[in-house]
Amino acid sequence: MLSSDKNIFKEYAPVRDRMKDYGSICEELHIIVFTKRGYIKETIEDNVFLYPTNSFSRWWYVFDAVKIGRKIQGINLVTAQDPFETGFAGWLIARTLKAKLQIQIHTDFLSPYFTEENFFNKIRVFLAKFLLPKADGIRVVSERIGASLKTINYKLKTIPAVLPIFIDAQKIMSAKAQFDIHKKYPQFNFIILTVARLETEKNIFLALLVMKKLIAEYPNVGFVIVGDGSEIENLQFEIKNLKLRDNVIFETWQDELAPYYKTSDLYLSTSNYEGFGMSIMEAALSGCPIVATDAGIASYTLKNGSGALVCPVGDNECIGKQIRSFLRDPELRKRISRTAMAETLRSVPKDKQAYLLEYKKLWEKCLIGNA
Repeated sequence: MLSSDKNIFKEYAPVRDRMKDYGSICEELHIIVFTKRGYIKETIEDNVFLYPTNSFSRWWYVFDAVKIGRKIQGINLVTAQDPFETGFAGWLIARTLKAKLQIQIHTDFLSPYFTEENFFNKIRVFLAKFLLPKADGIRVVSERIGASLKTINYKLKTIPAVLPIFIDAQKIMSAKAQFDIHKKYPQFNFIILTVARLETEKNIFLALLVMKKLIAEYPNVGFVIVGDGSEIENLQFEIKNLKLRDNVIFETWQDELAPYYKTSDLYLSTSNYEGFGMSIMEAALSGCPIVATDAGIASYTLKNGSGALVCPVGDNECIGKQIRSFLRDPELRKRISRTAMAETLRSVPKDKQAYLLEYKKLWEKCLIGNA
C-alpha cells in the first residue's frame, strides 16, 4: 500500500487503526508512506508493517518509495491512495513485482476547481489519465467521483467501484457532548461550525466573506473553525482585515468533536471540491443542520432542500441566503437535520465487518482480473 498520510505513525490516530483493520483481511500488509526524514520503520500488528520513505525532500518521495517497494517479497497486489504521486510509485512497483495494481481516488480531481488550484494539480490530472487505464481495480470514495469518471474517455479496463470511507454511525450518534459550545462562547446566540483542514480547497475565505455580511444583520452570530493547516496565518490576517475578530474563533484540531457538532446551530462547508466529506457526514449524524457548497456528498447523499441546503461552489450570496433561512426558521433546522441523519444512515455500511468484507472483495477482484 502506498500512502502520503503521515498520521499513520501516530499511535492513536484513526488512520493507524484503519490500517490494522485492513491487515485483518490479508496475510501481510506493507505500507509505504511518503515522509521527510525522521520517521522509523514500524510493525504495528504481527502482519502490518510501516515503511517511511525518509526522503530528503518531496521530490524524492516516488523514487524512495519505489526503492523500498521493489525489495518487499511475496506481494500480489499494490494499492495506491491516489492516481497521482502514490499511484505512479505503485505502478512502478507493481511492474517490477509483477503484481496487480489498485488505484484509489479520494478527491474529485476532475472538478475544474482542482486544476485551477495550482500548476501541480494540472500535472496530477495528466498523471491520472496515464495511470488509471493501467489499473486492475479502481476504488472511488463517493458517487460524485464515480459519476465524474463516467464523463471522460480514459479507456479504463475496469469499472470503478464506489466504496466510501468507513464511518461508525452508531458511535457518532450515541456520543455524548462533554460540553455545550454555547456555554464556552456565551457571547454568541447562534453558532456556525466548520471542521476542516485549513487548506486552499476548503475555501474558508468564502465563509469569512459570508460572515462579514451576516454579522451586519446578526451581530451575535459566531463562527467557530476547528482545524489546522497551511492557510491559518492568511486566514487570521483576513479576519483582522474584515474586522471579524469578535465573531470568529479558531480552535486547533480536536480528537473529540461530538460537543462541537451536537451543540452548534449549523454546520457550514464552503469547499471548492471534495472527494467525500467526512465532516459533513459526522455533522449529519450528529443532528447538526448543514449548509454546503455542491461538493463531495452534497447533492448526492444529502439532497438539496431535504438533507442540506446546497449552493453552487463559490456563491457567497446563496450561502448567506441559506444561512439566514436557518437563522429565521428553527423548524426548518429540525426538519433538515432529521432528514440528513436518515439519508446518511442509508448510505453508510451497517458495521465494520461488513465494510471490511466489501473492501476485501475489491482486492480479490483485482487479483482475479474481474474488477
